[in-house]
Amino acid sequence: MTDLPDYAAPKYCVEYERSTTYRPNLVVDRPETSPMDPLSEILSLLRLRSYISGGFDAGGKWAVQFGAHEGIKFQAVIAGQCWVMVEGMSEPQKIVAGEGFLLARGRPFCVASDLSVPPVDIRTLLPPVPDGRIVTYNTGGEFLSIGGFFTLADDQTDLLLKMLPPLIHIREEPNRMTLRWCVERMRQELQDPQPGGFIVAQQLATLLLVQALRQHLSDEQRGGVGWLYALADKRLGASITAIHSTPARRWTLQSMAEAAGMSRTSFAAAFRQTVGLSPMDYLTRWRMTLAAEKLIHTRQSVASIAYSVGYDSEKSFSTAFRRVRGCPPREFTRRQRAASPEAGSGNLVESPEELHSSIPDFALSY
Repeated sequence: MTDLPDYAAPKYCVEYERSTTYRPNLVVDRPETSPMDPLSEILSLLRLRSYISGGFDAGGKWAVQFGAHEGIKFQAVIAGQCWVMVEGMSEPQKIVAGEGFLLARGRPFCVASDLSVPPVDIRTLLPPVPDGRIVTYNTGGEFLSIGGFFTLADDQTDLLLKMLPPLIHIREEPNRMTLRWCVERMRQELQDPQPGGFIVAQQLATLLLVQALRQHLSDEQRGGVGWLYALADKRLGASITAIHSTPARRWTLQSMAEAAGMSRTSFAAAFRQTVGLSPMDYLTRWRMTLAAEKLIHTRQSVASIAYSVGYDSEKSFSTAFRRVRGCPPREFTRRQRAASPEAGSGNLVESPEELHSSIPDFALSY
């Protein structure tokens, strides 16, 4: 472990590790005068928790192996370049200074200057007690990156992770500029704490994730399947935005098609092909997602929640909820609150000390 190397100091120094949690108020009852776009809404439901884990400084020829992980890891390359090889991918990705990458599937991966070099296990390079500083390998001086980590709400991870590839390469020029700015601001907030720094670091990490998702949409808008890819289509995106804005409306296939500016037949076919569900199935699943969030994190009655997501009776809502979630609403609530005692308590914001003590070991491995 060393201080930041001369070629990068002091611009990208990370002095210590800190975690932040993105837990906004529930979005399901927001005023219609200030609608939230679907991507923002789903990211808020995921209750992102972000960690700035430190950096890696290497020199010469090197290769480092990382094990499986949960959530999403990200790396920003500050100096030099590297190859990233993710288990199950046929080709490695080259990442150069000013670029970054997200790892969204939790697969083992290797980062290397030369893929012919036998990799060392990252755990052999870490100190007994990770402190968020710079890990130096082979005397350093040629490569530097800063890393972080996102965890997501356990009950909502499939909303995002299942439709993302194992690796997202952040490489377009506008996003590279944003990446550099984010990393610099993270460095400043961590090295020189100021009032409000906890929230600033949270927002910077979230900004990096959103930039990566935007680029992924731009690169992969043709051929991907899922709600995320539908947002890249203006007409389908308009329909999804309308559904998310007023989930309790008495939606029909015709009204959804009108929101998209399409005929019913062409809309239904395009929606299923892009999203992987029929429009009505998507509506039902989105309503159940909102309902599940309320069941876990509020004390509202089942009947009240049913009405808020478009059902006139608790019985019809419970039938739909069981079909989507596999159990009745009340049983779902009991299970979730037993697994997470703070759920439903209204205590959605943890202190920095509580967050620090709950950091998982796998989030501290660079």
